Amino acid sequence: MAYIGAQPRLGNFQACDAISTSATDTFNLLVGGVAIFPQTAQHCLVSLNGILQAPISSYTISGSTIVFASALTSSDSIDFITILGDTLDLGHPSDDTVKTASLQANAVTGAKLNTDVISAQTALTDEPADTDEFLVSDAGVLKRIDYSLIKASGSMVKLQSQTASSASAVTFTSTYLTTTYKVYQLHCTAIDLSSDGGNLGIQTSTDNGSSYETGSNYKNIRQHSRDDTSSDAIKSGHGTGDDRVRIVGTGYGVGTNNNEGGMSIITIFDPLGTGKGKFFKCYGCHFDENNKLVQQDHTFALDQSAAVNNFKIIPASGTFSGTFTLYGVA
Repeated sequence: MAYIGAQPRLGNFQACDAISTSATDTFNLLVGGVAIFPQTAQHCLVSLNGILQAPISSYTISGSTIVFASALTSSDSIDFITILGDTLDLGHPSDDTVKTASLQANAVTGAKLNTDVISAQTALTDEPADTDEFLVSDAGVLKRIDYSLIKASGSMVKLQSQTASSASAVTFTSTYLTTTYKVYQLHCTAIDLSSDGGNLGIQTSTDNGSSYETGSNYKNIRQHSRDDTSSDAIKSGHGTGDDRVRIVGTGYGVGTNNNEGGMSIITIFDPLGTGKGKFFKCYGCHFDENNKLVQQDHTFALDQSAAVNNFKIIPASGTFSGTFTLYGVA
């Protein structure tokens, strides 16, 4: 395109920070406290004592400093120094001036993205919400997708894990027992009891732990097998008046020697449901006080229709140790 007169030139004009003069000929050039390096003396407009100075004859540029032809005094005043951008070179755009429309399509490539573009962001500490979104490449086209469309179905979601050491109780609160799941599983591993031949159980709460059901409303059907040939190697029984759900040690108590202890998996059905009883299915195994291997299969029901939103694990006596992990079954 033709112009009348000189063709406009591009540049990034910057005003230097104010300079306090002194008895020297050399002064630092700063913009916003950061050193700036003019290309040449001709790229600077310098006013001294109200008079525009001639480049080269009145001053020169050396790196990020200006050197005057003769030393100044403290009474001299450098009115301003403006740095001109390189001719036909845009230089650095001013802050907050580049708009989306200024970027060419596909101009930002992977090579221009920092390697911490993901790792520097805040990390999720729980399973994503159904509406949380992910980016995927669909045949080379970038698209977003909700987590609800890619999460596994029929899987167990870890909600909370607690490790007890010589504890008197471990509690799971309404934070983790919610209407999100109809079925829960509690995995109990590395169980040790301080009382030889003791057992471990669950008591439930309908008011998030303000009180617990300690009466005789837990009904049960129990079966136990032990690895010996005695007449009581296999036991079965039932009851209508227990004070807890027995999860390990019922029938044959858990031993306290180094190689004794136990584990159990308890399925809890619809604890937040109302109008019906609460059901628990327990499978477990342990070494008893005689170092005999015991297998147990229990079914418990709480004859109570109110929603259960909290439960605690307690020993029949003494303390206990172990790891207890609660899962929601999706």
